Amino acid sequence: MLITGGAAAVGAALPTGAAAAAPGSAAGSDADAIVVGGGLAGLVATAELAAAGRKVLLLDQEPEASLGGQAFWSLGGLFFIDSPEQRLAGISDSLELARADWFGNAGFDRGTDDPLGEDYWAAQWAEAYLDFAATEKRSWLHGMGVRWVPIVGWAERGGQRADGPGNSVPRFHLTLGTGPGVMEPFEKKVREAAAKGLVSFRFRHQVDELTVTNGVVDGVRGGVLEPSDAPRGTPSSRTRVGDFELRAPVVIVTSGGIGGNQDLVRQNWPEWLGAPPERMVTGVPAHVDGRMLAISERAGARLVNRDRMWHYTEGLANHSPIWPDHGIRVLAAPSSLWFDARGRRFPNPGIPSYDTLGTLELIKKTGYDYSWFVLNQRIIDKEFVLSGSEQNPELTRKDLAGYLASRLLNSTPPPVKAFQDRGEDFVVAKTLPELVAGMNRLAGAELVDAGDLERQITARDRQVDNNFTKDDQIMGIRNSLAYSGDLLARTTPLHKILDPAAGPLIAIRMNILTRKTLGGLQTDLSGRVLDARANPVPGLYAAGEVSGFGGGGVHGYRALEGTFLGGCLFSGRQAGRAAAAATA
Repeated sequence: MLITGGAAAVGAALPTGAAAAAPGSAAGSDADAIVVGGGLAGLVATAELAAAGRKVLLLDQEPEASLGGQAFWSLGGLFFIDSPEQRLAGISDSLELARADWFGNAGFDRGTDDPLGEDYWAAQWAEAYLDFAATEKRSWLHGMGVRWVPIVGWAERGGQRADGPGNSVPRFHLTLGTGPGVMEPFEKKVREAAAKGLVSFRFRHQVDELTVTNGVVDGVRGGVLEPSDAPRGTPSSRTRVGDFELRAPVVIVTSGGIGGNQDLVRQNWPEWLGAPPERMVTGVPAHVDGRMLAISERAGARLVNRDRMWHYTEGLANHSPIWPDHGIRVLAAPSSLWFDARGRRFPNPGIPSYDTLGTLELIKKTGYDYSWFVLNQRIIDKEFVLSGSEQNPELTRKDLAGYLASRLLNSTPPPVKAFQDRGEDFVVAKTLPELVAGMNRLAGAELVDAGDLERQITARDRQVDNNFTKDDQIMGIRNSLAYSGDLLARTTPLHKILDPAAGPLIAIRMNILTRKTLGGLQTDLSGRVLDARANPVPGLYAAGEVSGFGGGGVHGYRALEGTFLGGCLFSGRQAGRAAAAATA
C-alpha cells in the first residue's frame, strides 16, 4: 500500500517557491496547519481548524475541478444506528446490536489488546465511531442541512450466523444529493473560511516529502504541476513546472487510498485470497494513487493492515468511462442467481447483497476473475441500483419524488437501461440456449453448458411453488420481502427466473472492481499518526482512507457499508479538532 494527494483542494497553484507566511500563523511558518488532500476528510479537518481560527494551507495534486475527491462520485450512503428513518420503518436497532454486527463483521485478529498490535487502535476507533453513529452523527449533519431518503437500504446482510458478518437490520441511509450532498456543507464552510483569509488553497501541488526537523514533522516539500483544465475525475497532467516547500507546526494527511492504482492493489493483495486478479475494473479516479502512504512511512509513520482492502464483486465496465478502466458497481437485491465463470451456482454467501468479501473468496477459488449474474427483466427493473452520483441523477439533484417514482414504478431506470443496451458485460436473450451462447461469446470460450445451467435454474424455480423451501437464496428473498423498504422499492416478488412473462433473460458478467483501502497509517483517537513503537510522530496527523478511516483499519476485514463517508467525516473531525487544540 502507498498513496498521496489524490482527491481535490481549492485555489490556484503557486509558482515555484514557498508561499508567503499566512497572517497570524506561527513564526517561521506559512500557516498553522497544512492539510494534504482535499477530499471529504480534508475538507472536514480544514473546516474544523478554520472554525477554531487557525490558518490552513489545503494542498492537492489535482485541479480545483476535483474538489471533494472520491466523495463526489459516491452514492452518499451513511450508516446510522436507531435513526428516525429506521424507527419509521419499524426497524429495531441499537448500539448493542450494531456493535455486535461491526465486530462480528470486522474480525479483528491482530492484537486488539496489545498496544503494538495492528488492530489495537482500529478496535478503539470502531467503538468511538459506533458511539458517534448512534448519537450526534445524524443531528450534526442534519444541522448543516443534510437530508436522507426515507427508505433505509439493507446492505451486507450476511445471511449466515447471527454472530458472523453482516448487518442484522437495514442501516444504509441514502443522502439526498448523493456524495456531493454530503460534501456540500463542508465545501461551503471551507470556501467561507477562504474568503476570510483563514484557508489558502494550493491546487496542483504534489507532495514528495514530509519535512522533519529534530524529529518533528514541520512541513511538506514537492513539485508544482502545470495548470490543468481536466474535467473532474479525468486524469490530469503530471508535468512539473516548479518546486515548493511549505512549513507549519502541524501536517494532516488526508490523501485517500490505493484503489486507482491497480499495481499497488496487486502488490498488497491478501495472500489468503490467492493470486491477485489479472483483470479488474477500477472504481475510483486515477489520482487515488497511494503515494502519501509511502511518503508518510518514510517520515516515521507506521503503516498497518496493508493487505486489507475492499473490492466489489459486481463491477461493470462503464460504457462511458471517465477515468481509466472505469467500473460501476451494481447494488443488487437478493433475487439474481450468481454463477461462476463455468456456470456453476455459488453456495451461500454467493448471493447478491450478502457478503462481499465472502463472495470474493468464492470467485477467487474458481480460478477466474469474473462471475455471472443470471436474471430476467422483471428483476433488473426493480432490484438494480448503480452506485455513484452520476448514475443516480434524480437523487443527486435532490429530486426525492423523481427518485422514489423511479424505484416504485418498476420500470427500468434510465442509467440501468443504458448499461443493458450499451454495456459490454450484458447479454440479453429470449431463450436460455441463446443466453448461454452469448455468455460464451463474451467469455471467448465454451465454458458454460446450456443444459447444466438450465438444470440449476429449474431446480431453483421448483422451490418457488411452496411457502417453504430448502434454498438459502429463496429464504433470503422472503426475508427481504418481510422488510417494508425492500418490498416497496428493492425486491421483486418471488417468481420463477424462467417464467416467460418475466423476460427476456439477462446474463451479466460481473468483474472485480477496486475501491477502498481498509488498512493505512495507524492513528490514535486524536488522529495523531503513530510510529513503530506506538508513539505519536510529532506534528503529524491523518484522517480518512489514508488512515484506514481511523486507527489504521476501523473496518477490520469487512465493511458494513455506509461507513466510508462516515469514516471520513468522523476521522476528519477528530484530527481537525485535535490539531486545532495542539496549535492553540
